[in-house]
Amino acid sequence: MTGSEGGIRLTVAQAIVRWLMNQWIEIDGVETRICGGGFGIFGHGNVPCLGEALYPVRDAMPLYRGQNEQSMGFAAAAYAKYHLRRRFMFCTASAGPGTANLLTAAALAHANRLPMLMLCGDTFLTRLPDPVLQQLEHFGNPTMGVNDAFKSVSRYWDRITHPAQILQSLPAALATMLDPADCGPAFLGLPQDVQGWAHDYPEAFFAKRVHRIRRQSPDTAEIAEAAALLRAAKRPVIVAGGGVQYSGAVAELTGFAEAHGIPVVETIAGRANLLADHPLNIGPLGVTGSDSANAIAGAADVVLAVGTRLQDFTTGSWTVFAPDARLIGLNAGRHDAAKHQSLAVVGDAKLGLLALGSALAGHRAAPDWVSKAQAERRTWDAYVAGNVAHGNRPNSYAQAIGAVNALCHPRDRVVTAAGGLPAEVTANWRTLGIGTVDVEFGFSCMGYEIAGGWGARIAQSQAEPDRDTIVFVGDGSYLLMNSDIYSSVLTGKKLIVLVLDNGGFAVINKLQNNTGQESFNNLIADCPTVPDPFTVDFEAHARAMGANAETVANPGELAEAFQRAKSATKTSVIVMQVDPYDGWTTQGHAWWEIGTAEVSDSQGVREKHAEVEAGRAAQRQGV
Repeated sequence: MTGSEGGIRLTVAQAIVRWLMNQWIEIDGVETRICGGGFGIFGHGNVPCLGEALYPVRDAMPLYRGQNEQSMGFAAAAYAKYHLRRRFMFCTASAGPGTANLLTAAALAHANRLPMLMLCGDTFLTRLPDPVLQQLEHFGNPTMGVNDAFKSVSRYWDRITHPAQILQSLPAALATMLDPADCGPAFLGLPQDVQGWAHDYPEAFFAKRVHRIRRQSPDTAEIAEAAALLRAAKRPVIVAGGGVQYSGAVAELTGFAEAHGIPVVETIAGRANLLADHPLNIGPLGVTGSDSANAIAGAADVVLAVGTRLQDFTTGSWTVFAPDARLIGLNAGRHDAAKHQSLAVVGDAKLGLLALGSALAGHRAAPDWVSKAQAERRTWDAYVAGNVAHGNRPNSYAQAIGAVNALCHPRDRVVTAAGGLPAEVTANWRTLGIGTVDVEFGFSCMGYEIAGGWGARIAQSQAEPDRDTIVFVGDGSYLLMNSDIYSSVLTGKKLIVLVLDNGGFAVINKLQNNTGQESFNNLIADCPTVPDPFTVDFEAHARAMGANAETVANPGELAEAFQRAKSATKTSVIVMQVDPYDGWTTQGHAWWEIGTAEVSDSQGVREKHAEVEAGRAAQRQGV
C-alpha cells in the first residue's frame, strides 16, 4: 500500500520479501532472479508475519517445506554450489530450537564459502511478554539469545531492531553473499514484533536491480613475480580448487595448462575441473587423493594453487609439497592467497590465469616432467580399474562407485559427504562432465548427502531436467538424516540414492584400528551397550517415505538396479551391504596429522603414535 510522502507502507517481513523479489543477476547474458526461493518450517516465530508475506509470491518464489531445519540449510548450500554461488536460497526458521537447528548448516556454508540467507525469528524487541516460549534467558545480558550463536558461523550477521534498518542490512547481506573473497552465509534475526511493524519504505528501494559477480584483476607486479617463478621452475604443478569453477575459469585453467605444459592436480572441492581422460589431469591430491597427484606434488619445485583454501586433506597436513617448493596462491581472497608464505596473487581466477598466460607467452615446462606425470597417472588409472572391478571379493564402496560411474550420463550430478565415501569417490570416480561432482568435505558433515542431493536436484531440474542427481550415502549418515527422501518424493525432485551399509561408522573404526586401538563403539557390532545387534531394513524405510526401493546382493545387481532407477520417474533407493574391513582404497593416501596418545598401556597405540610422529619430518612449517 502507499504510505506517506509517496513511500510504500509495508511490514518488515513484506519489505524483505518484496526486496528479494527484485534482485536479479546476469548469468551468461541472461537475467535471473538471484534468490531461487526458500526452505521453510513455520512456527510461532515466523509464520504470523514472514509467512503472511511469502504467501502472495508463492508461485514466483517457491517455498519448499522442510522436514528438519539443518537439512534445509544443507539443501540450500547444495543449491548454491550447483549454481556456482551465483544464486542462493533462503532458509526461514522459527525462534528457539528451529533456528538452533540451522547452526550446523550455517557452519557448513561458512566453511565452504557458500551463500545462504537465514531469516530467523527472534524474541520480542519490547521484552514486554518476556520470558517467552523457547527463549533462553541470560540474566546479566537480556539482549543475548540463540541467534547470537550464529555470529561465529555467518559472514554477515544482524538483528533487525527497527524497520528502517533493512534499507542498509539487506544490500549489505547480499553484497557479502556475492563477494568472491568473502562469500558465505548471511543471518538476519527478526524479532517477532518487529517483523510485523510497518514503515514507509522509499519506492526506489524496490526497483529492479541487476547484479554481477565482481572480478578483481590481479596486481601487475604480483603477476610479474609469479610469472618469473614459473619461468624458472623445472617441475611446476597446478593445484586446481573449487574456486576455479566458481570463477567460471575451467576453460582458462585448461588453456593455461595446455599452453604451458603444466600438470594439474585437483582438490576435493576442485574435482571435475578437468575430465578424467584429459592428458594433463594427474589426479586428486592429498590425504584422500591419488599416488599420481601426490608423487608429482611432492616432486614439484613451484606450486601454483588456484582457487583453493589449501585445507589439510589437500596438503596432507602440509606434507605433500617439498619443504623447499615455492607456492603461488592465486585467489580472490587475500587470506587464502597468502597461506604458508605463498607468493600471493590476489584476484579472480579467470583474469589471473589469463594474465599469467600472457606473461608466460611462449614458455613451456620440460616435456620429460609432463611425461613423468602422465606415466604416474597411467599407473594410478590401472590401480583404480582394479579397485572398482567386482568379482570374487567382498562388496566395497569402490565397486559400487565403479558400477554407477560406468552407467551414468556425463551430466549426472554426484553428491556425497562425510565418512568413508568422500575419500572413495574422490579417489575412484572418473569425471565424465565438468562440474558434476559435489563432495562436501569442507565441514565434512554427516547428513548432507540426501538433503544436499535434494537441493542440488531442485537446481538441476531447472537447468538440466533430463539428468539425474546421484547420492552416495553410508548407513551412518542415512540414519542421521534421511527425511529428505520424503521431501524429494513430495516435491517431485527425483533422486537416485545408493545406501551402502557397512554396519556402523566403519571409516572411523578403520581410523581407530589404524591408531592401534581395538574396535569400540563405531561398528554396531562393537558397541558394548548393544546386546543384540541387527541390520536396519533400509529398503522398507525408504518405501515408507514414498520412494522406490530395493536391496541388492552385489555390484552386478546394483548396476541392474541403477538402470531401473534411471528409468524411474521418482526417487529410487538402492541398498547394498559392503564389507567394513575389506575393500577400502589402500593407495593414494598422504600423511595426515591426527592427535594420538603419547602415553598408553597398549603397545599397539604406542607404536602407532611413534609412526604418526615420524611422518611429521616432512611437514612444512609455514615457510
